[in-house]
Amino acid sequence: MTIALYAGSFDPITAGHLSVIRQAVRLFAHVVVVVAVNPAKHTLLSPEERVALVREAASLHPNVSVLHTEGLIVDLARAMGATVLLRGVRGATDAQFETELAQHNRALAPELSTLFLPAEAHLAEVSSSALKARLARGEDVSTHCLPAVLAKLRERLAPTSPSTP
Repeated sequence: MTIALYAGSFDPITAGHLSVIRQAVRLFAHVVVVVAVNPAKHTLLSPEERVALVREAASLHPNVSVLHTEGLIVDLARAMGATVLLRGVRGATDAQFETELAQHNRALAPELSTLFLPAEAHLAEVSSSALKARLARGEDVSTHCLPAVLAKLRERLAPTSPSTP
């Protein structure tokens, strides 16, 4: 059984991420979506919230599991017996970054292959950061994420009312 790991911050999961997951489940016996926790990176959602949203998003795919880690993805892949690291790409900028990351991972774990999967063309501009920025500006992002994600983002990004004395 071929196990593939798809790691990212998923802060939050977007329709672009789901596009990659839909492709991956057709290619691999088991796909592990890994919410990567980087203590140096400021995220809007907690690891537990991100895992819960990814689980809900991937719930239609029985060959997907979701977890989080603060460690190196290559170490987790080895421990799980995975042989493939999946990376989603949206365009040329992503491709450059993802190629450098793949080369770094290959230096650490030459037995792992990295496979780049492009999101659907109409999702090329959908990143977690862009999704949050668009929502903060009041734009409709409902086509770029699940309703549960939209609700969680609205909850977090809603302006707080000043306290009354």
